[in-house]
Amino acid sequence: MNDMIHLIVGFFISNVLGYGGGPASIPLIYREVVTNYNWTSDHQFSNILALGNTLPGPIATKIAAFVGYDVAGISGALLALAATVVPSAIALIVLLKIMRRYRQSSVVKGMTLLVQPVIAIMMLVLTWQMGKTSMDSLGMWQSIIIAAVALWAMEKRKIHPAFVILCAFIYGGIVVPHFHV
Repeated sequence: MNDMIHLIVGFFISNVLGYGGGPASIPLIYREVVTNYNWTSDHQFSNILALGNTLPGPIATKIAAFVGYDVAGISGALLALAATVVPSAIALIVLLKIMRRYRQSSVVKGMTLLVQPVIAIMMLVLTWQMGKTSMDSLGMWQSIIIAAVALWAMEKRKIHPAFVILCAFIYGGIVVPHFHV
């Protein structure tokens, strides 16, 4: 029962405070799932995030479903999903009504602009933590080469990120087990 309450609280907090959608809520979900409740490790969270990014739909709901199921089975998955979706849906309806009324306000425009740097820093911290985990697991050179190839594939060749992630999964399943770092 305690895990059920923690699932609701953890996913509720991370998604209510995750202004800006998935990219903003991922570091908050990470903090709840890995740091606060220890439901998963850094390495497992990066695997969940990578797998979740290959599937269609919002990333927060996929992480919630996976972690909720892992912690408390089907009921845990349903509670974590509800804690993720319901508050956002209610907040969206309320905020859209407020934004419609005050959309020309300089205060509203300023608030939305000032949140963006905070989200960027949160993503940078998460990237640093995942990069560190990757370097600890794969080694510095292999991590740098994989990151460079992924960047090249997405930026220069315009390959969709889902295909780049899929290729990384294949590489990780076929090549990485033969390296001993």
